[in-house]
Amino acid sequence: MIIESATAADVAKLLAFREEAAAWLSELGSDQWRRPYPADRLMATIEAGRVFMVRDGGVTAATITLTPDVEEGLWSREELAEPSMFVNKLTVARSHAGCDLGGRLLDWAGARAHRAGAIWLRLDAWTTNPRLQDYYLRHGFTHVRTVTEGGAVNGGPRVSGWLAQRPAGPAGQLDLEDITMPPTAI
Repeated sequence: MIIESATAADVAKLLAFREEAAAWLSELGSDQWRRPYPADRLMATIEAGRVFMVRDGGVTAATITLTPDVEEGLWSREELAEPSMFVNKLTVARSHAGCDLGGRLLDWAGARAHRAGAIWLRLDAWTTNPRLQDYYLRHGFTHVRTVTEGGAVNGGPRVSGWLAQRPAGPAGQLDLEDITMPPTAI
């Protein structure tokens, strides 16, 4: 497997990943990601070099977005003063589920954030998805707080406001032996 920057050609695959994940989450009883993600916002993140794809031969196995940008209203001014990178849209194809590829990607993101000078790897997760929250806790994140107000639409309820962080750098042993990053993308 390799991890590489996403390109414009990956937009359809990324949107399909989200739909696949939303269907799986719905089967588990979660309303997460039911709303389609705007392709133009996705394209802007790709163009900024923040979206990465894990390729397993000719198959796309996973995706992760790692960015210094954060949604307004989640983190305090003091927290934002601390060098941080933020994980978004971590998605593993159902065909590659069950081998902790997501956990290894979190370690990759933590190491990459550390190399970029961040002291924290942070994320916000769906407020009504305790299984996802437990997943992040098992991968070394600490729950900071849950923000439920001030959503993007008219300041309404926020759906992704469960905030967590862990120190940048790998959590324990960095186990990415079969995931490599092309030298130009590091």
